[in-house]
Amino acid sequence: MTESTPESLIDRVPVIPVVVLHDVTQAVPVAEALVAGGVSVIELTLRTPVALSCIEQIATHVPEILVGAGTIVAPDQAKDALSAGAQFLVSPGTTDLLAAAMQETGLPHLPGAATVSEVLRLLELGYSEMKLFPAEVSGGVGFLKAIGAPVPQARFCPTGGITEANAASYLALPNVGCVGGTWLTPTDGLREKDWARISRLASDSTYLSA
Repeated sequence: MTESTPESLIDRVPVIPVVVLHDVTQAVPVAEALVAGGVSVIELTLRTPVALSCIEQIATHVPEILVGAGTIVAPDQAKDALSAGAQFLVSPGTTDLLAAAMQETGLPHLPGAATVSEVLRLLELGYSEMKLFPAEVSGGVGFLKAIGAPVPQARFCPTGGITEANAASYLALPNVGCVGGTWLTPTDGLREKDWARISRLASDSTYLSA
């Protein structure tokens, strides 16, 4: 995303669920559970062989949710995600080739950064919104506070080490629009198909605010 507007990806929900699925049959139920909890965005990581199929299932059957592809680390993945029906892209880091590939899809995307130099480079490329990854080990709240003064135009979706316990401290920062978190779709909740629990966790996340 190159502009911060009410339609901006990082302003849609306080917490973007970062979801890892190993079973295609879980895709639609987990998306429906998030929607039932008031969360209208889902990021599926391309870390499993079924990830693209899961994106396709959600894009086809759960139009109420904005489905995106995360962990974009190669140019071909950006194209594949677009073909599967992804509506936004997220990368953990950014190279020239990767940035170009994401731009070519025409999809909103959050390029990743972890240092001040990387943030400045993304600003030069025209981005004002980006992912901070891995957030906690890269300096977390302290890093974001420090970078806010010299580069106030940069806004972030911190991901990596964000939990229900520390999310509010990130969201309180003026340069944070949302956070990415895995706790909305815990592994045991997915394994047990406890969609009601996932809906409750999603609903709880909507009360966190920047």
